[in-house]
Amino acid sequence: MQTSTHLAKHFRDVFFGGNWTSVSLFDTLKDVSWQQANTKVDSLNTIVALTYHIGYYISAVLKVLEGGPLEASDKFSFDHPPVQSQEDWDQMRAKIRTEAERFAGLVEKLPESTLWEDFAGGKYGNYYRNIQGVTEHTHYHLGQIALIKKILAK
Repeated sequence: MQTSTHLAKHFRDVFFGGNWTSVSLFDTLKDVSWQQANTKVDSLNTIVALTYHIGYYISAVLKVLEGGPLEASDKFSFDHPPVQSQEDWDQMRAKIRTEAERFAGLVEKLPESTLWEDFAGGKYGNYYRNIQGVTEHTHYHLGQIALIKKILAK
């Protein structure tokens, strides 16, 4: 199996299930209401903010995978639009789902040589590092979401 196929599988697993932690983003979010997603717990980010943040970086890297420039800034990565209804919340999750599916499909098709090329000018390393980084980033914030969800269920 090619490295790109492994990367795509690992990425899909954190979003759609099948990883060895048995926790995925969309399974974790499926029964979270928009009100719960907006609930602030102490000084932690909300589930909405963390979900948007995950999607922000998928969108940024996806744009590069599709041949565009890298246009992202950490300072904007939590600046989500207001989620004021279930429809808003459903639309946010649907956008991330669609982009995650496209992302995985593009990664799967990358030639091995591309994985080791500079990503968007090289400032952030190679393609492999950025693809793996988005997956690791999602695992990290998925853990936070899972804990916040448990706190809210009390």
